[in-house]
Amino acid sequence: MEFCKRCLYTTAHPLGLTIDEDGVCSGCRIHEEKDQLDWQERWTRLEKLVEPYRNLNGSNYDCVVPVSGANDSYYIVHLVKKRLGLNPLLVTYNRYFNTPLGIRNLANLRIRFNCDILYQNVNPESVRRIVRSSLRRFGSMFWPILAGQSVFPVQTAVRYRIPLIIWGAHQGLEQVGMFSHLHEVEMTRRYRKDHDLMGYEADDLPSVFDTLKQRDISQFRYPNDQALSSLGVRGIYLGNFVRWDPKAQHEDMISLYNYASARFERTFDTYDHVDCFSYMDLHDQLKLFKHGYSKVTDHATREIRHGRLTRAQGLDLVRRHEQKAPEHVGRFCEWLGVQPTALRFILDQHRNPDYWHETSPGQWVFNGWSARQHIPHDSGAPRTPSSSAAFIATHTRELYAGDKYITIGKGWPC
Repeated sequence: MEFCKRCLYTTAHPLGLTIDEDGVCSGCRIHEEKDQLDWQERWTRLEKLVEPYRNLNGSNYDCVVPVSGANDSYYIVHLVKKRLGLNPLLVTYNRYFNTPLGIRNLANLRIRFNCDILYQNVNPESVRRIVRSSLRRFGSMFWPILAGQSVFPVQTAVRYRIPLIIWGAHQGLEQVGMFSHLHEVEMTRRYRKDHDLMGYEADDLPSVFDTLKQRDISQFRYPNDQALSSLGVRGIYLGNFVRWDPKAQHEDMISLYNYASARFERTFDTYDHVDCFSYMDLHDQLKLFKHGYSKVTDHATREIRHGRLTRAQGLDLVRRHEQKAPEHVGRFCEWLGVQPTALRFILDQHRNPDYWHETSPGQWVFNGWSARQHIPHDSGAPRTPSSSAAFIATHTRELYAGDKYITIGKGWPC
C-alpha cells in the first residue's frame, strides 16, 4: 500500500487511485486543474450546454435536480436557478434515517428557492428487508439509499419527459482523479452499478437474497436504454464547469439562505451529512471496518488539497475522530428490529483482516491507513489548523425534535 506524498490517500482506495513517479496521487494531480483552468470559460460552456433544454413556453420544467437536506443541494440549486436561470424540478429520495435538521433544511431549500419538489417514499418494509440482506452480504446498510437516490432522478426524467438531469460534483473526479474536468464526464448506469451499488443492480438482488421479492426492488430499477435514448436523457455534473470547494460553498449558503449545519463525533466537517443519523455514524464505522479508513480521511484530504490543512494536521484530525463510537446504534437497531449484540456480530464479519486483528473475542487491533502513516510535523507549521480551516455548526441534528428518525417530514417553519 503506497501513500500519496501530498494527501492521506493510498493505492488501496476502493475507487482506484494511481501514484506517479513523484509520489503524487491522481486525485491531487486532477485537483491541480482547479487552479489552472479558465473557470469563466468553463461556465460559458455550461451556459451553452443547457440552453437547448430551456422550455421557453413554460410547458415543462427545464431540468431535474436531485436534492437532500444536506450535501451540496443548496449550492446546486443556487447555480441552476439563480445563475443559469433554469426552472428545475427538484427530486428527493427518502433515506428513512432522516434527522429533524435535514427535514428543516429541505423545507427551507424549497421555500427559499420557490421550487416544485417530488419526494419518493419507498415502502419501509421493503427497505428494511433490503437493508437486512445487504448488511449481511455486502456489509452495507446504505444499498437501497444509494440505489434510490441515484435512480429516482433518472426515473423522473423519463416519466416527466425532462431530458436534462443536473448533479453536483463527480465523486470519482473529486476524490481519486478518475477523470479530468475537461472530460466533462456524465452520469452513467455503469458507474452507478460498479461504484455506488457494489456491482449489483436491483434485478440481481432476488437471486442473491432469497428473502427478497420482485415487489421489493421494483422502485430501484434503472430505466431501459430505449427509454433513455428515445428521450435523450443525460446527467451532467456542475463540478466540471465550476471550481468545486464544498467548505466555501456551504459557508456561502449559510450566509445567503440560512443553511443549517451541525457537529459530528466522527469528523470535523459540520456541513456534509447533517440530514442523516446513520451516514456519519454506523455507515461510516462500516467503511472503516471494510476499507481501513473513514469519511474523516476524505474530509481531511479535501482540506489538504485546498491548502487549509497540512498533512500532519489532517492526520491528527483523522486519528482524533475515526475511532469514535457511533452515537445512534440503538436507534438503528430499533428501526431494523435486531438486537445490538446481533448487529455487532454482523458488523465484525465485515472487518477486513488487512486492517483488523482480533487479539481475543471482541477485542480488535487496528492497522488501517492512519496507523501506517508517520508524518513528521513541519517545525514551521502550527500544530493546530488556522481559522480558515474552521467549520461552523449552527444547530444540532436533533434540532428541537429529539433523537429520532423522521420517516416523512411535513415541512418546517422557516
